[in-house]
Amino acid sequence: MVKREMTRKFLEDAFCGESKAHMKYSIYAEDAEAQGKENLARLWRAIAYAEFVHARNHFKALGYLGAIDANLEDSAAGERFEVEEMYPVYKNSSEFQEEKEAIRSAHFALEAEKIHEKMYRDAKEYLEKNEDLEDKKIFICEICGYTTFDEIPENCPVCGASKEKFKEF
Repeated sequence: MVKREMTRKFLEDAFCGESKAHMKYSIYAEDAEAQGKENLARLWRAIAYAEFVHARNHFKALGYLGAIDANLEDSAAGERFEVEEMYPVYKNSSEFQEEKEAIRSAHFALEAEKIHEKMYRDAKEYLEKNEDLEDKKIFICEICGYTTFDEIPENCPVCGASKEKFKEF
């Protein structure tokens, strides 16, 4: 694990940059695929994966990968921060500045993060009994990120998207 302050700061910045590149290239790939550019999409996906590898290496070097229970607690705490602090402030700012797309995006994320925190907390209860989660399908709304187990609603309760807009995991 990296110990020196300056090196740690640089590696944290690199982790953020690689993580952002991974997401950006994944989004570019999705868009290229939708426009029929399969090979270009594949190139972006491949390089997005390389950026993920870099981010993972930095993450581990920084000592951020803990035991599963600590990782679940960290995940739930991150979701709680987004629900209680981050997204309410972002949404308020967007409303004040009348930025409709930002309001919509923050609202969608805020509502999904509430569900994600509960899912992590429930998962931790299983782990405390030394059990894995039940084998359930997980469905994510591709429009807003609403997350549910096993059954897809006719329409997403957050954004109203039809059940065809849910992706299975």
